[in-house]
Amino acid sequence: MGLLNKILGNASEVSSEKLNQKYARLLINDEQIELGFTLFRNVFMSTNKRLILVNIQGLKRSKIEYKSLPYKNISRCSLEISGTFDLDAELKIWISSEDTPSVSKKFNKSIDVYEVQKYLASKVM
Repeated sequence: MGLLNKILGNASEVSSEKLNQKYARLLINDEQIELGFTLFRNVFMSTNKRLILVNIQGLKRSKIEYKSLPYKNISRCSLEISGTFDLDAELKIWISSEDTPSVSKKFNKSIDVYEVQKYLASKVM
């Protein structure tokens, strides 16, 4: 089921220690990755200061985009939970006064999306 979830675009959790080792050069002083997820080849990380999105493009990983979203710029978020048979959930995040979400990530049933949303709300509010 793990490969199927990756193909469908569902996020799975990655340890913060592993992410801190791999992405340490992106972090500023006193910044630590607290929560992280992989989405096929892409990464969604929450630090104690911001969200960092890593978008890897191309089959040979020829282009990588690192997007930094400070918590103070997040205006709202939503959590969409699917029905009984489809156990995926989608987290959407809006930056400032945008009409459409800047970030939209799908999570599989192995992730407690309520905890992810609670974590994000604690950083934004």
